[in-house]
Amino acid sequence: MTDAVSPRGLDAGGHIAREGSLARVTPDFRPVVAAARERIPGLFGGRLHSAYVNGSIPRGAARVGRSDVDLLIALREEPTEADRAAGRALIRSLDEEFPQIDGGGALLFSRSRLLSDLERHDLGFFVACLCTPLLGEDLAARLPRYRPDTLLARETNGDLALFLPRWRERIASADDSEVALRPLVRFMSRRLVRTAFTLVMPRWNGWTSDLHEMADAFGAYYPPRAGQARTAARLGYEPQGDRAVLTSYVDDFGPWLADEYARVHGVKAPRPEDA
Repeated sequence: MTDAVSPRGLDAGGHIAREGSLARVTPDFRPVVAAARERIPGLFGGRLHSAYVNGSIPRGAARVGRSDVDLLIALREEPTEADRAAGRALIRSLDEEFPQIDGGGALLFSRSRLLSDLERHDLGFFVACLCTPLLGEDLAARLPRYRPDTLLARETNGDLALFLPRWRERIASADDSEVALRPLVRFMSRRLVRTAFTLVMPRWNGWTSDLHEMADAFGAYYPPRAGQARTAARLGYEPQGDRAVLTSYVDDFGPWLADEYARVHGVKAPRPEDA
């Protein structure tokens, strides 16, 4: 028997329930997950603490030819550039071998960072609620339960203002090809929708990772910006290489969202890499 989960992703105690499981992986994507689980230990050996899959695949919402594969790898020590290169090579190999996925990403962190006080309501939440165990000890057992409150909102997405200048640089340096712009549209669209959702998450009182549901929740509280959020949700799933979309993100929707977020929830605690 499993604990009941509300339509808004909360358990009976009002905590955010873990959203994925290997049992929800659909048959089309099981070979992808199996290949990742088989290859990860060979890349990191005894330095590997644990590994997770997250995103649409463990939620059972992945779409053949459209969805990416997202992994989180926890090491027993701080990852090196060689480790990150190995993670990127793993994603490339999976993308080349399995046509049912469209790219992906591998995040690498040390076990100590994932369990640190600084990351308790950001990476810790990510592991405990948004990641599905694939290998090793599940760090969720060492983390608290989470509620959809303003602390969680601030620490997960209260840093958008920090990223907007970097986004402008990436847009300016990209050529006008679909190959160059489409990944940027997908990435920035998803980030903006998730930030918009967590802006209203405490009032909505729940959690979802569905971009359309996120945009609708946001739009109920900010009707003048609802159309922008819904468009970003659509492009997060069906990206188009359109520079005008990216420009609107960094010149209008993004700056407004960053300012409103800081006003409502405050700014995320700085990280060492932000210095």
